[in-house]
Amino acid sequence: MAELDIAHLRTWIGREERVSDLVTARGVREMRATLDMAPGEPLPGDAAPLAAQWCLAPPAVPNSGLGPDGHPARGGFLPPVPLPRRMWAGGELAFHDALRVGDTVERRSTIEDVAVKEGRTGTLCFVTVKHLYATGRGLAVEERQDVVYRGADAPSGGAGAGTVRTAEHSETIVPTPTLLFRYSAITFNGHRIHYDRDYCVREEGYPGLIVHGPLQATLLVGFAARLLGRRPARFSFRSVRPIFDGPPMTLNAAAGGDGLELWTADHEGRPAMLAEAN
Repeated sequence: MAELDIAHLRTWIGREERVSDLVTARGVREMRATLDMAPGEPLPGDAAPLAAQWCLAPPAVPNSGLGPDGHPARGGFLPPVPLPRRMWAGGELAFHDALRVGDTVERRSTIEDVAVKEGRTGTLCFVTVKHLYATGRGLAVEERQDVVYRGADAPSGGAGAGTVRTAEHSETIVPTPTLLFRYSAITFNGHRIHYDRDYCVREEGYPGLIVHGPLQATLLVGFAARLLGRRPARFSFRSVRPIFDGPPMTLNAAAGGDGLELWTADHEGRPAMLAEAN
């Protein structure tokens, strides 16, 4: 493995990328179906589900440009961190407007920080990215995305989540391989940990397919919106341990502050993603 040169990696701070995409009726219908909502026949002006921005303008890299994990090869917009495991650690969303069928959405992305930390699992490199999603009506979504890179031999169990409240509301989701595959498809996510069980077990040492962090966040923000009776103004989340396919998982919520505390939990009740919505 190449040496981790933090001074070089930090030269990526300030780098920008601009891309655009169209919110289509097909895309909204497929996202609804993936989330087990009635797909219907979306009409121009109909709102897309919350977190639909993660289905827009994903990197479209030829197969020859992918790394062994199915991610685009290192370099380009994101810094070429030499640690082999890359995960979405968390982030925060501010919702200003709905994304609607027929909208052209421009995403402006900026690398805000690159930092190295020594954690329980060894060396970790965190890359913070800011995304702004705008339509013809103005700014729709602001996002902070936290990406973490770690070594190949780091433990896969995740850290403890501390004290979690008793749920006042709970829903059960069965994370089937089909659900994970469909979410990978609508987000054009080639990361093999979500659909290639043999790779997951043999190469990365996990006991099963990993439920996407953004999928968990999408399920939680939709759960929050149903409980609040409105779109949250802000939604923040962070992953504390993986959830694997097969056994049921739960979406959980309790009143907290001026909104909700939320979390996903595995079949043993262990929190996997912690979130807040207000």
